[in-house]
Amino acid sequence: MTPRKYGFHATLKPPFRLAVGQNVPALEAAASDLAVNLAPAICDGLELTTLGGFLALTPQGDMHAVRRVAGACVRELDLFRAPASEAELARRRKAGLSLPQEALLAQWGYPYVMEEFRFHMTLTARLPRDDIAVWSAAVRRHLPDLPSLFVLDQIALCGEREDGRFEVIHRYKLTG
Repeated sequence: MTPRKYGFHATLKPPFRLAVGQNVPALEAAASDLAVNLAPAICDGLELTTLGGFLALTPQGDMHAVRRVAGACVRELDLFRAPASEAELARRRKAGLSLPQEALLAQWGYPYVMEEFRFHMTLTARLPRDDIAVWSAAVRRHLPDLPSLFVLDQIALCGEREDGRFEVIHRYKLTG
């Protein structure tokens, strides 16, 4: 997947299919209720980093508040998630998961949530190792000034269109 497919974003709850008996209006209502009860998260700013061969913007400083928001999204919206298929689980396990990641996969359908969560906003597809320095320099030249405080004050419900691209269904302001 390239960033163009899903747009500039940060994933707080991994993509999922709706569970049997659930529907989009109920999910929208639950996301709205969640946002009303969640306070915004604040970190010390953003920085350009390399994560697994990708360039991404990541927060600096204490991540507790960001993990609080992401964890609430995972927990509170999980009843809408259909269980992961055996093929999905097998694909995730190919990464060589740790025991805690395996437990998270079994419980939440994804291994990189809760204490394994790393907030990031992906800027590139995976780059060859030898190209990372060149691309980092190019990206830095085009980035605006990054904020000295990063405020996560919204969540968005997104869906996948028939063409495979993601789109925003609704944004919710965190007001708790």
